[in-house]
Amino acid sequence: MTHLPLTHLSEDETIFRDAVASFARSAIAPKVHAMDKAQQLDQALIKQCFEMGLMGIEVPEEYGGAGSSIMTAILAIEALASVDPSVSVFVDVQNTLVNNAILRWASDELKAKYFPKMTSEWVGSYALSESGSGSDAFALQTRAVDKGDHWELNGSKLWITNGAEANLYIVFANVAPEEGYRGITAFLVEREFEGFAVGKKEDKLGIRASSTVELLFEKCKVPKENVLGEVGKGYKVAIETLNEGRIGIGAQMVGLAQGALDAALAYVQEREQFGTAIASFQGVQFQLAQMATEVEAARLMVYNAARLKDAGLPFVKESAMAKLYSSQVAERVSSKSLELFGGVGFTTEYPAEKFFRDAKIGAIYEGTSNMQLQTIAKMLLR
Repeated sequence: MTHLPLTHLSEDETIFRDAVASFARSAIAPKVHAMDKAQQLDQALIKQCFEMGLMGIEVPEEYGGAGSSIMTAILAIEALASVDPSVSVFVDVQNTLVNNAILRWASDELKAKYFPKMTSEWVGSYALSESGSGSDAFALQTRAVDKGDHWELNGSKLWITNGAEANLYIVFANVAPEEGYRGITAFLVEREFEGFAVGKKEDKLGIRASSTVELLFEKCKVPKENVLGEVGKGYKVAIETLNEGRIGIGAQMVGLAQGALDAALAYVQEREQFGTAIASFQGVQFQLAQMATEVEAARLMVYNAARLKDAGLPFVKESAMAKLYSSQVAERVSSKSLELFGGVGFTTEYPAEKFFRDAKIGAIYEGTSNMQLQTIAKMLLR
């Protein structure tokens, strides 16, 4: 494994992280419970995310972005997740999937057309999954037909994050089903395109304020110039974008675990049993120490993957490891945090139960844990 400095953050990175953490505590924390109950992000918070520059972190400055790095992006994702993983994944998808794919694969004309909107007001969404195409991403059934002056898309997508709020969608469809994955092509689809509609919104266990929806395409007209990358090379766009996206999910899970740990640390110093705070009991202290150690280990794995990516070095194995391990840590730490809260941890009055519910998705989206294990094993044996 290639190693780079892991724990050191530059002064600019530290200032940025602290600013995002402060924003999360002051602006997001008071709204977490209401957003979770309503299953909807607060519109004012969405606007604030744009105003803070959180929606275009890696986008070049000439298009209105910050022109920064994935390391900077994951610091924001982590800080947001320590307060609300729903807001975190909203920002994560915009940066590590949508903007990243446009930055790498779009024509100069498409960048100039969409990036100024994506950094100021437009939300992005990434539409790959279908009912029969999850881990087997290349089994997708959405079709694209060349109509001469435009492409026509027919089919549907499921479990699409940010789908309810989005203005621009990266949609994967097959232009030549007989060629299998070699026909898959990525398209940039605007919300107002003819033949496109947002369908059912899912009622979920966790990250409930984050929208997860169905997308419907019925003779959807997409301009010829809105192909992202090359026709028939959508599989490459999907794979390589998700490799970076997994670092973002890793950051989300680290932030979630840290939030659950912080909540437990505060509670055990307040809660008294047998005439003393439960934090004084060695059994509780050992549990907290184990939790903190695992969170820090997961953080270092995520930071390592991000530093490798920013340095232009191989990072696929490291990103898979980071996502796998951080999602496991998030589940363990959020579960133990809930236990330390005792009976009140099982109620919605305290944050422990929400962190516990939110943690489960980390082992599922942007590549299940089994798929991460498969990737890691393949690269070890290569």
